[in-house]
Amino acid sequence: MSRIVAIVGRPNVGKSTLFNRLTESRDAIVDEMSGVTRDRNYGTCNWNGIDFSVIDTGGYVENSADIFEEEINKQVLLAIEESDIILFMVDVTTGIHELDISVADMLRKSNRKVILVVNKVDNNERLLDANEFYSLGLGNYFALSSVNGSGTGDLLDNIVENLPLQVPEEVPELPRIAIVGRPNVGKSSLVNSLLGEERNIVTPLAGTTRDSIYTRYNKFHHDFLFVDTAGLRKKGKVSEDVEFYSVMRAIRTIENSDICLLLIDGMRGIEAQDLNIISLILKNGKGLITLVNKWDLVEKETNTSKLLEKEIRNKTAPFTDYPILFISAINKQRIYKVLELIETVNRNRTRKIPTSDLNEVMLDILKKNPPPALKGKYVKIKYVTQLPTYAPSFAFFCNLPQYVKESYRRYVENRMRERFEFTGVPIKIFFRKK
Repeated sequence: MSRIVAIVGRPNVGKSTLFNRLTESRDAIVDEMSGVTRDRNYGTCNWNGIDFSVIDTGGYVENSADIFEEEINKQVLLAIEESDIILFMVDVTTGIHELDISVADMLRKSNRKVILVVNKVDNNERLLDANEFYSLGLGNYFALSSVNGSGTGDLLDNIVENLPLQVPEEVPELPRIAIVGRPNVGKSSLVNSLLGEERNIVTPLAGTTRDSIYTRYNKFHHDFLFVDTAGLRKKGKVSEDVEFYSVMRAIRTIENSDICLLLIDGMRGIEAQDLNIISLILKNGKGLITLVNKWDLVEKETNTSKLLEKEIRNKTAPFTDYPILFISAINKQRIYKVLELIETVNRNRTRKIPTSDLNEVMLDILKKNPPPALKGKYVKIKYVTQLPTYAPSFAFFCNLPQYVKESYRRYVENRMRERFEFTGVPIKIFFRKK
């Protein structure tokens, strides 16, 4: 079960700076598509061994003050609906703004945990000024400076204390398949085409959390669960094409799945938001199958599909070992091939390689091309074993693990992929002290 913390507030109060500090990153994920006027930041935070997702609701670039206020209100509603904890950020240097008051009114009526964060408090005088924000009626606040990090430790302690417990979900032990992608790319059409009109093959299974709905697919000798977020089934106050909402849903759906079918719009090719979703899939160690949809509508020349496939793999490098299939969900073109790929990737995801086989194959390869020497010291790899982890992970025991560079780690992964079948699955390589 994914736990989501959303940072809300008007622009220029320091939300992105706090986001970057919590996720230990410096780069907001920016969508460079034309017509998109806001960026979406999302990442993961680990505090004292506890992980949660963080969303920065971003600003909104618009001249009209009315639309400006409406957009902030819409993002707060989305955060209330999809997140577990809301960090409401205000700016001590400007005092209480009318937009702060309207956001506070909405948050007081919600049933979510709201933590008031007063930012830019970097001296004692400003600490006194922060008392003004008690009048928002949201109780105690955390005074901090997101620029220099003072006060963020106490805030993180409080977030972790208030995260909901992770309850294991009572669903059958079958592979969980998520269909993810940007809005309007054809996710619903693909589900409908795969499930078909014979509704007796569908068994809705409600999970024990508010996050997921599982639909069993048991047909043509295939048996697995489609995982869907509850949010996909209810339109509610939110229109289907809100990008922010789709990001939150994607995080929940990916974390509750084993394999992700990423749908890309064949008319538009691979875009920044698709790459963001792939990054989430890989971070979570899930299987990946990329489906280029609406292929029936694309004007084709001799090498159209090969060129697009090459472009997609170039943009996801260094991870390029995953299936890409060109489909039409509406026309059911190649959609049954999707079922075969799910079976293949699931086999690869759960593959266990005997230690004797690993050592016989890999030690010989690594002896012929050992890690480069550093300061006259040579790394000697003595032993390799598969770790008992959710996603395939391998430990290479050696004398000087600290000298092994990322480029050599990639070399080892590529040799493993050549000798053992891991298509569609991210694998992790660790070098450990022997």
